[in-house]
Amino acid sequence: QVQLVESGGGLVQAGVSLRLSCAASGSTFSIIAMGWYRQAPGKHRELVATITSGSSTNYADSVKGRFTISRDNTKKTVYLQMISLQMISLKPEDTAVYYCAADLGRRFWGQGTQVTVSS
Repeated sequence: QVQLVESGGGLVQAGVSLRLSCAASGSTFSIIAMGWYRQAPGKHRELVATITSGSSTNYADSVKGRFTISRDNTKKTVYLQMISLQMISLKPEDTAVYYCAADLGRRFWGQGTQVTVSS
């Protein structure tokens, strides 16, 4: 079991940057990968970016070159991991609830954080 807590969302204007953070606690030593997903109103939840335990990353085409996922290894312990999503050049279409997820064979979700980008 892991618990995930996101932070860093907000209301911003198009073109600016925003950084989301996710703190994972619990059985984090069993995490295979972590990632960010988002769900806009009326749409399905979609993958934004993932990072494996070996630090391989994967991005949705819509965010490549603008979003960067990373793990804060200075804060990594057996029972704690933190990842971030640095977002630049935000667009109105990036507006969504952003969820942190951790895969341990089953997927755990955070409660989500709202990102709203105004034009």
